[in-house]
Amino acid sequence: MFSNSYIFRFATIMVVVVAAMLSSITLLLQPMQERNIRIEKMQDILLASNIQATSANAIELYNQHLVQELSVTLSGEIHSIFDGENFEKGDVRAFEIAIRDMLKAISDYKAGRIQTEPLLPVFVMQAPDGSKKYVFPVRGRGLWGPIWGNIALKEDLVTIAGAKFDHQSETPGLGAEISTKDFEDQFIDKRIFDNQGNFISISVIKGVGVGDHQVDAISGGTITSNGLSEMLETGLEYYLPFIKSYKVL
Repeated sequence: MFSNSYIFRFATIMVVVVAAMLSSITLLLQPMQERNIRIEKMQDILLASNIQATSANAIELYNQHLVQELSVTLSGEIHSIFDGENFEKGDVRAFEIAIRDMLKAISDYKAGRIQTEPLLPVFVMQAPDGSKKYVFPVRGRGLWGPIWGNIALKEDLVTIAGAKFDHQSETPGLGAEISTKDFEDQFIDKRIFDNQGNFISISVIKGVGVGDHQVDAISGGTITSNGLSEMLETGLEYYLPFIKSYKVL
């Protein structure tokens, strides 16, 4: 029979050993996890731009089709320009701006808790046909957790060229359908401004979708659809000063 003190020491040693092993595994896997996150981010930007990409070729295609990464201020001024290899202006890569952190910084900035104006990421991509797409990342909340996406505008900065959405934990077959191609394709050729130049955004409403500013919502995914509508309106509003400075119409 082992004494209680022996059992306690043995259990303590095993806990320490297992914890050390798990910590080592985490450290070993961290670079791979970070690489996968970057690849997924590149892939989503490409897909929003109607450039078909997989995890295997996302890095190559991103570098091939990227024109510029722009880091812009809330007032619409371009702070930094990165061309894929070098900075043409500033020193902040749009790709390194985390949307979740950016939204918190915007809230803190507007509340006066920080003085540094947050920067927004914009990606200028060149499609295979030579046309440029302006990609704007957005983030919001669905029914069960965060939702996010990328909206690509055509060169007029009015008409949507493509969209790519994703989520953390929306219900399969319901709210999770926002990440399907059939749903995302509804956004193509929708417009975020009316004929008078007023910002309208895109509403996700069940039974509607024929107009310039609406798409058909997902059956059984009302709360997720409402969250996506709010995400688009709020998210794109942050970019409006930049968009209005450069849009054609």
